[in-house]
Amino acid sequence: MPTDVVMPQMGESIFEGTITKWLKKPGESIQRDEPLFEISTDKVDAEIPSPVSGTVAEIKVPEGTTVQINTVVATINEEGAAAKAPAAPAEPAAAPASTENKPAPATPAPGNGERHEVVMPQMGESIFEGTITKWLKQVGDKVERDEPIFEISTDKVDAEIPSPVSGTLTEIKVPAGNTVQINTVVAVIGGTAGAPAAAAAAAPAPPAPAPTPAPAEEEVYEGAEGVRSSPLVRKMAREHNVDLRKVSGTGAGGRITKDDLQAYLAGKPAPAAVAAAAPTAPAPAAPAARATAPTPAVATPQPGELVPMSKMRSIIAQRMVDSKHTNAHVHTVFKVDFTRIVKLREKEKNKYEQRNGVKLTYMPFITRAAIATLRKLPIVNAQIEGDAIRYPANINVGIAVALDWGLIVPVIKQAEEKSFLGIARSIADLAERARTKKLKPDEVGSGTFTITNPGIFGEQFGTPIINQPESAILGVGGLFKEPAVITDKDGTDSIAIRHMIHLTLGFDHRIIDGADAGKFMAEMKKYLENWNEDIG
Repeated sequence: MPTDVVMPQMGESIFEGTITKWLKKPGESIQRDEPLFEISTDKVDAEIPSPVSGTVAEIKVPEGTTVQINTVVATINEEGAAAKAPAAPAEPAAAPASTENKPAPATPAPGNGERHEVVMPQMGESIFEGTITKWLKQVGDKVERDEPIFEISTDKVDAEIPSPVSGTLTEIKVPAGNTVQINTVVAVIGGTAGAPAAAAAAAPAPPAPAPTPAPAEEEVYEGAEGVRSSPLVRKMAREHNVDLRKVSGTGAGGRITKDDLQAYLAGKPAPAAVAAAAPTAPAPAAPAARATAPTPAVATPQPGELVPMSKMRSIIAQRMVDSKHTNAHVHTVFKVDFTRIVKLREKEKNKYEQRNGVKLTYMPFITRAAIATLRKLPIVNAQIEGDAIRYPANINVGIAVALDWGLIVPVIKQAEEKSFLGIARSIADLAERARTKKLKPDEVGSGTFTITNPGIFGEQFGTPIINQPESAILGVGGLFKEPAVITDKDGTDSIAIRHMIHLTLGFDHRIIDGADAGKFMAEMKKYLENWNEDIG
């Protein structure tokens, strides 16, 4: 019996993901835990392993499609099970959101006797309504399963919504231009078309165009019938003043995808195009030439060019704005004498790596100091829940990792239970797997305190934004040699060259007072300047 492969949840606040690349095709063998596909969310890019060994039977969701967690995206025939040809995708509870290419039409269902209602899908956890901007089919038209039947627009996404079944469109309940709540029935496929259905389809809302004519944006930027693209692609075309007739489409049925348009704008050859006729190979299989990096942004934007944000970047942007609107941000900066730690590291780093198999960097020192101080001042590790304050049982430290395509914050869980060596190994391991898309779903999210290190780029200090729903974040500045006044045990002052670093604590003033923030930083400064912990 085939095993379903689902979109995993990549964190407690993540409810959808985008498939950026399929690493296997239907008919190919795969081993348990071997990477099957790559996904992108606002927190992580990752390779998702196969849950079983066997043969890929069907790919239900093509590259570029965004789906809710637990959506079945593929099936695998386990070893020993009889192989079967890819079948039509199972009927979903609600059509998944997508702004890119869809699977090619599947075999039509026999007859139209069964009545199937088509609903307005939920396009994200905070989206509760959508506007139908265009009907792609009219009453009486035949539709194939997964063939786009209408377009919608929300405050976060424009998307084509595919048909959940094959059959005849017998009723349009909501004309173009109308905004309705999620799960509202907007059309009916199958059954018997009646007078009310025809009337509903023929009566457009006053401000909206009738379903048949193409909207003005197509007249300007597509110029001719038959140019197939998503609303997002047409929006990009308008922004760049591109005639879509000049762009080669690689999507199902020759549809122009976002990657096609970006390749055109960058002056690069588009990915290998799929023939406009019905493909002979299983439609959901990803074109071999689309083995691109997970970041959808153009690699080298030209001056004056408008480049759409990647999904990851756009959600990060929204989260940063949300944090600024939610938390009462205050920052305090302390200068710390790092000379003792610098000398210790210089003395031990070579032997340390040989002995432990991990490089000795400054981050474990800072992380251990933060953990020790969080245990003394747990309010900095706390979070607001309604009108109450939650004091977590553990210290889960997020370590921000800069990537070419965004930022990821993998989390060291129960960090208070780890030794210095354990922290060093965790930081190195998480950073490496973040950059190679090997993070596991439970390794992002559930953090209680975050450390970010922009100082590696040479800045003195920064004022980082708090990572929701946490209440504090530590920014690490660059390490510099500076002249400093040193007072010996006899009280004699002298000038010496010291290694100095700036640490910034960003804190939520709703629950963390300035006094507590000051105590926290003073304690960290003391811990670091008088380091006496065994590094392993």
